Amino acid sequence: MTPAGEHAARRTTTRERPVRVGVFGLLGSGNLGNDGSLEAVLGYLRDRHPEAVVDALCGGPEAVTARYGIPATRLHWYRGEYRTASRAGAVAAKGLGKLVDAVRTAAWVRRHDVVIVPGMGVLEATLPLRPWGFPYALFLLCGSGRLFRTRVALVSVGAAAIGNPATRALVRWSARLAAYRSYRDAQSRDALRAMGVDTARDAVYPDLAFALPAPSASEPADPPTGRVCLGVMDFHGGDADRAQAEEIHRRYLEGVIHFTRALVEEGRPVRLLTGDRADAAVVDAIRAAVDSPLVTAAGADSLADLMRETATAETVVATRYHNLVCALKAGTPTLALSYAAKSDALMARMGLGAYCHPAREVDADLLLTQFRTLERRAPELRRTLTGHNLTATRHLEQQFTALTAALFPKTDHPRALRETR
Repeated sequence: MTPAGEHAARRTTTRERPVRVGVFGLLGSGNLGNDGSLEAVLGYLRDRHPEAVVDALCGGPEAVTARYGIPATRLHWYRGEYRTASRAGAVAAKGLGKLVDAVRTAAWVRRHDVVIVPGMGVLEATLPLRPWGFPYALFLLCGSGRLFRTRVALVSVGAAAIGNPATRALVRWSARLAAYRSYRDAQSRDALRAMGVDTARDAVYPDLAFALPAPSASEPADPPTGRVCLGVMDFHGGDADRAQAEEIHRRYLEGVIHFTRALVEEGRPVRLLTGDRADAAVVDAIRAAVDSPLVTAAGADSLADLMRETATAETVVATRYHNLVCALKAGTPTLALSYAAKSDALMARMGLGAYCHPAREVDADLLLTQFRTLERRAPELRRTLTGHNLTATRHLEQQFTALTAALFPKTDHPRALRETR
């Protein structure tokens, strides 16, 4: 009997045991958006499938176990996977790691009935990306899922056109091998279709972070008058911009410093937000350039922290995608320093499509003009966001229902069958 046949037979004879669910991705690695997507999926599993036994294959296993209380395994055997290898020993270790990871990933997948990739831009290269890093890891996951008949789901993921042929091929085959796919915007689905993936049965739903609880109305909300939250990013352009990366970063940094200084000169408190540990350098540069007690930095450790920060602001200007999500989810009028089509699509979906400014070409004067227009329309935009947030929550509930039908067949789960009766 083949390994896949043995796995299927074992599943048939142990139908009464709890379903085994794995979560996969660059989780626990310092990116708050990725971890927020994981938190949303764990909430879904605990609500609808409390009998499931859950563990993770991820970038930061210690952090995931400490924060979410689930067992976790390191995604890559070689710990220096995302560092540039220049010495012969490091190059050899990376090469050996690719072979070891193929075996490790297959063994991990084989132990599960379902594997969920929660959100994240796993099918895009809008930031610098090497094909033999995460794209290769995702391909190993989806290929192993097909081999062992473990259902792999890419849930509310982001996708975009990819120029590098190797990265594009790995992404295309990963998507084809997955048992379930949904996207966080229509552009992502269109990008996969353009790469040769049949997306006729794939759906578009909001980003998973919209399923997280909004800040409670009972929480204190008494910021200094006129507080602006400014979400910054260690931005160097996309995967195709490596040659111009430092120049793009310099222009971005100069623009946000100019914008911050203009607000401070008006007596406006500015609260700096990040979404990844790499962004701390940008915060330090802004505070060094604008030496004022009005400029402070938030120590957010989760999307819930970011939502609370944005909920107590009058307005938000943000770069990172999940800084935008948090501000919009909190119902705060928001302007996007947009670095990719996903940001533009998010803003349009939430009714704020007119409030986007290119991150790679920050014009501080034009940004200030757009910002003042945003503030004048703030009451109207808050009402707009309230309606769109209700819609987003409803659509994600529909996705979770569809996900249960696709990944957790009723015949495998007596509890689910009883609930439907």
